[in-house]
Parts: sequence; C-alpha cells; structure tokens
Amino acid sequence: MADGGSTGEGERSLSYPFTHIPGAGRAVEVAPDVLWMRLPLPMALDHVNVWAIADGDGWTIVDAGLRTPGSLEAWEAALSGPLGGRPVTRVICTHMHPDHIGLAGWLCDRFDAPLLMSRLEYVTGRMLIADVGPAPETGADFYRRAGWSHDQIEGWRKAYGRFGSAVEALPATYVRLSDGDEVEIGGDVWRVVVGDGHSPEHVCLWRERDGVFVAGDQILPRISSNVSVWPTEPAADPLGDWLASIAKLRGLLPPDLLVLPSHGEPFRGVHARLDALARGHATSLKRLERRLKEPCRAVDVFATLFGRPVGDGLLGMATGEAIAHLNHLERQGRVRRAPDEDGADRWTVLTGDAS
Repeated sequence: MADGGSTGEGERSLSYPFTHIPGAGRAVEVAPDVLWMRLPLPMALDHVNVWAIADGDGWTIVDAGLRTPGSLEAWEAALSGPLGGRPVTRVICTHMHPDHIGLAGWLCDRFDAPLLMSRLEYVTGRMLIADVGPAPETGADFYRRAGWSHDQIEGWRKAYGRFGSAVEALPATYVRLSDGDEVEIGGDVWRVVVGDGHSPEHVCLWRERDGVFVAGDQILPRISSNVSVWPTEPAADPLGDWLASIAKLRGLLPPDLLVLPSHGEPFRGVHARLDALARGHATSLKRLERRLKEPCRAVDVFATLFGRPVGDGLLGMATGEAIAHLNHLERQGRVRRAPDEDGADRWTVLTGDAS
C-alpha cells in the first residue's frame, strides 16, 4: 500500500488491451484457452481476478476468491455459464492470502480436484486457518513497540484469529509447486516462477510459447502490493525480498508479456512496471530517511510512506509496511532504534546523506 510505483510514468507506460471488464459470473477470453473472471471483495479493493485455463474436458482454476455469499454466487454463475458446466480438474493458488485461497477448498471438494501450491504458502495458510487464538502477548508487544494505543491493541486482540472466517478449510493434501517447475495444462507448458516479499513463496505461471504471465499479486498494474512485517517474524526484511524478486523478474521476463494480475486489468509493459515498483520503493526509503532525522515510531511515518490518512481498517497493514521499510534500512545500517519511556521503538537515521 506504499507509494511503491502506484502512479506516474511507470503506470502510464502500460497498455491495457481489454476494454471490457467481466461482471460477476461472466468471463472474458484474454488469450487462447485462458478466461478472465472477477469475484467481488467486501473492502476498498473490491475485486480479485481469477483465471480459468482450458484443460482437456475441464478447467484448471487459478485462485479462488474469498468465501463470501457474493463469491459463491459468482462461482455458481460462472460454472454453469462461461465454463459450460465442465468440471474443474485442479485448483492452483498463487499464494495463501484469503482472497486467493478462500474458496479453493470448496472447489477442490466439489470436483474432487487436487490443490497445487508452493510448500510455504500451503503450510502458512493451514497454520493461519487453524490459529484461532487467544492472541499472543508477543503480538501485543510488537504493536505496542510500533506505537499503537491501548485501545488499538485491544481491538487487535478481539479480531485475532479471524483469518479462517472467510476461508474454506484447505484440502489435507496438496501438490507442491517449486520455482522452475513445468505444469502441463491442456497440452501447454506453464513454467512456475516464484516471487517473495508480499507472501513467502508466491507462485506465478508463465506460458512461454505466447508470452502469457499469471502474476498474482507479484506484479500489479496500478498499486504496489502490501509488503509487511508481522508479529510472528518481527526482525524480517520482506522489503529486501520484494526488491530482490523485482530484480529477478526484470532479468527473467521478456518485455512483451501479457501480464494477468490479481487486481486491476491485464496489461503489457512488464519492464516499465517493475522499474516503477523498484523506483517507488527507493523514493519511499529516501523520504523515510529524511523523516527520521528526528526519532519516530512506526506509526509516525505513515504520512511519509503512504501520502494519505490511515484508518483503523488499514492500521495493521500500514504498520507492517512501515516496519518493513524501517527493518530494511536497519539491515543496511542506515537507521537505528531505541526504546522510549513508553516502550515504543524510536527510529533515527544514521547516515549523513539523508537530504
């Protein structure tokens, strides 16, 4: 949610070949044997894209949407409508966030279809679904050190363990996907490309013969994916992982791909977009260093990173992303932290070139 390439030259360099956006339960063919569908989300980011790839007499589905009545209704309409009543042969989930795995278990159970995911995404998803509380004190301490108020921490305690509330139980078995694997779908080979930073082992799919790339949340056209530190791994450097993945994808992918993202519209211009994402985070880090000439808590740098107010609904993601930027600067020896009298971490720039 940071300003990491959300607007500007990189986004304007993209082209969007499809002017029609599919409504709920409908589909648009974006490449031979590849259908684009869209499911509703009950939040500001109001949709997630899912993909159906023709697979013999059925369909391979990539991502499944959130478990909500609206998504279920859209799936029923799609299965009987554009998918022609043909069965789902397998379900591939790019990563374990609820808007991607929410109905994966439902689809797998309905069609007796296997689930394909990377190991870290599957295991992490299973763990979070099962973790219903109580809220750990280490988590409360994490947010206290970030500068949260007592009431904000109590709100987090009450909401803890709700990950699984919009996620159908995942199948007890799965098929592992790893970077470089090749998956045959409908006679075509799709290459697995793994990214990191937004989630631990995010799967993308690349049909090299005609340059179709299912990007999930690893490359979005208009916003930068959330890159956050969470209480389970407070010293992590996901922003370093994210920037390394941008560099990896920039070196691997040809510039003329058709990119199929999880949010927004299919687009061309992947190199320009990756460059904009990298440039946006570099700019955010520089702004953050300037802000840290005076000691700040994580919650004090929201305006610097996001350029807009952060309400309670986005507080967790904003805090996680702020700490991701702070941890990254700390790994590079550019900032230090020290506790204040209230037990919150105060971060201060170390280098003399933050101008």
